[in-house]
Amino acid sequence: MNPYVLLGVAILSELLGTTSLKLSEGFSRPLPSLGVVAGYAAAFYLVSLTLEDLPIGVVYGTWAALGIVGVAAIGVVVFDETLDPAGVVGVGLIVAGVYCLNVVSGMSAH
Repeated sequence: MNPYVLLGVAILSELLGTTSLKLSEGFSRPLPSLGVVAGYAAAFYLVSLTLEDLPIGVVYGTWAALGIVGVAAIGVVVFDETLDPAGVVGVGLIVAGVYCLNVVSGMSAH
C-alpha cells in the first residue's frame, strides 16, 4: 500500500485519539477513553509501517504537523474554540513547512 495513504490514515487515527482524549473528561467516560487507546494504537502502528518506506524526518514531520493543523480545526469546528489571526498565520506556516518537507526538499521520496 502507498505509504502516504498509510500516513494519512495514521493522522486520522491520531485525530480520533486526540478528540477522544478531550471527550474522555480525564478518562472518566469509558467510550471516549476506548477511542483514545484505539486511535493512538492505530496511529503508532500505521506510522511504523510508513517508516519502512519513507524517511523518519518526512514521516514524523508530516504526522506531527498535520496532526496539529487537524486538531486546531477540530477545536474550532467541534469544540467552538477560536483561532485568532496569529493562530491562522501559525497554521499557515505549519502547512507551508509540510509542503516544503514533502515537495521541495530532497528528503522526501519523490
